[in-house]
Amino acid sequence: MALWRDDSEMLALMKEKLYTPVVGDILDQMGYTHQFLPAPIRPLAAQVPAALLTQAKGENWMKLAGFACTVLENDVYGMPKKPFGYMTEALDQLRPNEIYIATGARHSALWGELLSASAKARGAVGAVLDGYTRDTPMVLEQDFPVFCTGTWAQDSSVRTYVFDYRCDIEIGQVTIHDGDLIFGDVDGVLVIPRTVADAVIEKALEKAATEKTMRRAIEGGMLVTEAFERFGVL
Repeated sequence: MALWRDDSEMLALMKEKLYTPVVGDILDQMGYTHQFLPAPIRPLAAQVPAALLTQAKGENWMKLAGFACTVLENDVYGMPKKPFGYMTEALDQLRPNEIYIATGARHSALWGELLSASAKARGAVGAVLDGYTRDTPMVLEQDFPVFCTGTWAQDSSVRTYVFDYRCDIEIGQVTIHDGDLIFGDVDGVLVIPRTVADAVIEKALEKAATEKTMRRAIEGGMLVTEAFERFGVL
């Protein structure tokens, strides 16, 4: 019997109870050993001065969970015939509980204030960029989690072209299919194949609870070797 009634409840449970290390451990155990995106992709909020965070309106910066809407971009040189390519179409067709996840271009920022507003208006729950974002204060104040490699103000209009979306993409060692489950926190971002998502989340919830029990035992004086033998996690 599932521990949640629908996708929204599952995503809320993930954000409340889980963290990427425990989910990554379960994926390893199930044979999915290349599911973490490269380490430089981190929460935007973890990369900016604390003073910016005090000016922001929300607190939903450091964790995200949702389903991938994959976007593939490339670098261009000069204004293309169709500015930004199919970026507006990709944004307009976002669905609730989805995460805009983009890769392929390196010569400009891939995200910013208006894209955050557009995605949020469609019910999307975050953005993951294999690259940079800009408009940092205005992104943070929207309480919309963005994960990226850094910030850079350079505009994409004459440098970047979205040429496909809802297609397979690759970031680092990870192949990402449209609709895969994306989970991110301060320790990184991982991809859970949609076909095994329910099993992964159920096992991760169980492991997280066991880790808390083991920690209490260690804090109460139990030796690590004994605790590992009893609980089987570390």
